[in-house]
Amino acid sequence: MKAAISASSTSSFNPLLHASKSDVSSRFSDRLCTPWKIPPPLQQELSVKAGEFHGSSVGFSNTNSTVPRKAHAIQAVLASEKDTSSPTATEGGIIRKKLNKVVLAYSGGLDTSVIVPWLRENYGCEVVCFTADVGQGLKELEGLEEKAKASGACQLVVKDLKEEFVRDFVFPCLRAGAIYERRYLLGTSMARPVIAKAMVDVAQEVGADAVSHGCTGKGNDQVRFELTFFALNPELSVVAPWREWDITGREDAIEYAKKHNVPVPVTKKSIYSRDRNLWHLSHEGDILEDTINEPKEDMYMMTVSPEAAPDKAEYIKIGIVAGLPVSVNGNELSPATLLAELNEIGGRHGIGRADIVENRIVGMKSRGVYETPGGTILFAAVRELESLTLDRESMQFKDELALKYAELVYAGKWFDPLRESLDAFMQNITKTTTGSVTLKLYKGSVTVTSRESPYSLYRQDISSFESGEIYDQADAAGFIKLYGLPMRVRAMLEKGI
Repeated sequence: MKAAISASSTSSFNPLLHASKSDVSSRFSDRLCTPWKIPPPLQQELSVKAGEFHGSSVGFSNTNSTVPRKAHAIQAVLASEKDTSSPTATEGGIIRKKLNKVVLAYSGGLDTSVIVPWLRENYGCEVVCFTADVGQGLKELEGLEEKAKASGACQLVVKDLKEEFVRDFVFPCLRAGAIYERRYLLGTSMARPVIAKAMVDVAQEVGADAVSHGCTGKGNDQVRFELTFFALNPELSVVAPWREWDITGREDAIEYAKKHNVPVPVTKKSIYSRDRNLWHLSHEGDILEDTINEPKEDMYMMTVSPEAAPDKAEYIKIGIVAGLPVSVNGNELSPATLLAELNEIGGRHGIGRADIVENRIVGMKSRGVYETPGGTILFAAVRELESLTLDRESMQFKDELALKYAELVYAGKWFDPLRESLDAFMQNITKTTTGSVTLKLYKGSVTVTSRESPYSLYRQDISSFESGEIYDQADAAGFIKLYGLPMRVRAMLEKGI
């Protein structure tokens, strides 16, 4: 599913980390970061280790040193493991494995604030904190630079990824009709690769040799982050503190923070683990862990209850071009702006609530409650337009592939060749899915009231019950005899005819 996203969340991973490549807003404090030069003895040691794997050599991009690296495939597998030939960390502060600079997915919450000094202590590295804005809200971004530096980071990088997130990740899934296990619209699953992609870019920009995240060893997000790291830069080392350290919960983290003079975030502890981005808001934990319990109304943040929604229905018209939404009520909008507009409209009508038990990648089942108002509206609109523009076999085959597409995205394989190939098919099959759909929103429901397309395969002159020149009803008799011949032959055999 996902890890917690808000700074006030109690989960191991907070979603303020969300970030990707397109950099709208970026802040650096380079004056606090200094390059790390590899001492000659370590250069020799690394050269020997590289030779042991018989891998190809690649230049190390730090300062003037050139150090042979392990073969890419081997390094990708071993990157997140402890170097068994290096001294392990102890209370005395012995370094596990020397790293130069680490880019940390950072939210400013308790967990990521503690990870900063832990990385410095255990890996002897500088820490560059990275935060992505994928639509979690401005409040989550306030004061992050001060928090990061107070925790010991040398730099904070913030990137606005909202447009890239919706345009390059959300909309392709929408076009594909990708829904995981019948109901989950993949909100967290789509956000993680755009964040991880941005982390790889930042690592290159600041000269880092490693990346780190705050995901637990029980969740899906560790897989999504690390598969993206491996796909985009297998030379990066990956550090996952929750799989290494002795911290077992909130109290341990607070104690560690005090011991290392890290200011503990004073935000109110949330009873839920939440992940928020422009596509959705998810809730996990507390009473939701028992599948018998009904969610409490005060838990919801994006949508009003259907009972409290307006008594008057609202009609909206979605314009679609080649399977992608482009306008609302005739107003052309950017992808992120369009989604934000529909979130507001759908939210006030109680649209998009879903209570789901799903199968995580790691094998266990988990329960989550999702709010996806804008996404629910868009899925209804795009699917309905396809009823006009796709023939029967194309629609059926697309639906079959959509299941696999959703599986790949959920499992963190966004940059897998199979997902990219499926996307090429989806782009081609929906090239005529252009037109508009009008929907009626009323107390939690979305009802399609009209649809039109210049590429519509629907012909009133053919479908009409009135006789027409193209379709002669008398022709149906011969068709039915031929179409039902196998059934007729089987029946004759059984009756000895």
